[in-house]
Amino acid sequence: MKILITGAAGFIGYHASKRFLDEGHTVIGIDNLNDYYSVQLKKDRLAQISSDKFTFHKIDIADFHLLEQIFQTEKFDIVINLAAQAGVRYSIENPHAYTQSNLVGFSNILELCRQHQIKHLVYASSSSVYGANKTIPFNEEHCVDHPVSYYAATKKANEVMAHSYASLYKLPCTGLRFFTVYGPWGRPDMAPMLFSHAITANKPINVFNDGNMWRDFTYIDDIIEGIYRVSQKPAAPDTEWVGEKPLTASSYAPYRIYNIGNNSSIKLMDFIKCLELELGTEALKNFMPMQAGDVCRTYADASRLIKEINYSPETNIQEGVSHFVKWFKKYYLK
Repeated sequence: MKILITGAAGFIGYHASKRFLDEGHTVIGIDNLNDYYSVQLKKDRLAQISSDKFTFHKIDIADFHLLEQIFQTEKFDIVINLAAQAGVRYSIENPHAYTQSNLVGFSNILELCRQHQIKHLVYASSSSVYGANKTIPFNEEHCVDHPVSYYAATKKANEVMAHSYASLYKLPCTGLRFFTVYGPWGRPDMAPMLFSHAITANKPINVFNDGNMWRDFTYIDDIIEGIYRVSQKPAAPDTEWVGEKPLTASSYAPYRIYNIGNNSSIKLMDFIKCLELELGTEALKNFMPMQAGDVCRTYADASRLIKEINYSPETNIQEGVSHFVKWFKKYYLK
């Protein structure tokens, strides 16, 4: 099959591109290569992809006309939309960037998928949509109407927008709520990279909420396995769905939502200990109050993914951190 992967130079997009290529698919990757973080890192990711079945185009999904040309020329079977302006904290400083990429860009993806009768649209949502919800573990049927960051609001909006297209045009749409993804080639603005750079430079790391934070850390290979398996099973209407008791993760339309998380919640201080052991250095810690837009805990209920896709992430934190640190040393400390 021919697959469009947006955000192909990004952390998840790069790994997804490699996986689909390994499975024998033709992949068209697009990315705007913006400077939110190191453009060189993005180019270095792309340089790792060596296949005559991979073609890359520098395109912003917010540019409808350029995006339309790609759809018209390539004739995709499946679209994996991973392009987005990422980062909870940056959304406080620059919300407009999130409007352009996450809302305008996603609306372009939806409309072109409709026009070109795409067989399945898989798109990235986020655990951030759970917002002010305090019920643990997070289940796809929980209320997500109270986001605490604009980034989360745009991801919630994506889910609602996708449902409207699934309902009106029968476009199969599957949204994936990713939980704290980490691993080789990760984003520099995320905790594993920030901590590793600081520890190896003997500089203090900022530990928010005095360390009383828990995250469902999910290794990149597990995320990619989930994306691949979900992509091969297009969303279908839920025959048991009724309007009197509406479910939120399925629909009368071809629409689904899945958590992809490690089905556990690790204390941030324990994650830091794993990094310290692998790096061979104890971190200098600067304990800080809670940051605006952040939440204390994330924890995925992955039972829906297990039941319907027959998959659950399985990489433990020690193994995942070991793989990440080996890559970090090779890439940054060479």
